[in-house]
Formats: sequence, C-alpha cells, structure tokens
Amino acid sequence: MIIATLEDGTGTVNIIVWPQVAEEQRTVLLGAKLLSVEGTWQSEKGVQSLVALKLVDHTELLGQLREGSRDFR
Repeated sequence: MIIATLEDGTGTVNIIVWPQVAEEQRTVLLGAKLLSVEGTWQSEKGVQSLVALKLVDHTELLGQLREGSRDFR
C-alpha cells in the first residue's frame, strides 16, 4: 500500500493506492507532475482518505496554467 498526500488551493487529502492499482498504473504514479485521482472516500476513526481507483496524468496541461498571484479578496 502506498499513502500519498495531494495538495491544492483548498487543502490536502491522503490518497491510498493499493498494490494492484500501483502496479497497473505505475508509470502515471511515478511520473506525473500534475495528477488527478478518481476513487472512493474512506473514513476510519475520524481520518478521511481517498482510495485510488484510477490515476490520471495531466502533466501536459502544466504549460497552459496561468502563472502569477491571484487576489482572493
């Protein structure tokens, strides 16, 4: 089992990747610089995690992201 943390502008989430998913999607798991995860929520003893079913590599989109700061007022 692999446990990873993903972060965006709203916070962080723990991702659980079971061995079968890690093996099937190894290239994406190890190589993506921009990653999205499809899965199911799990809550155990007050800890919420996302159990990965599918990993999607969006690295090619990095060049299209807007750079610079944003004003959140």
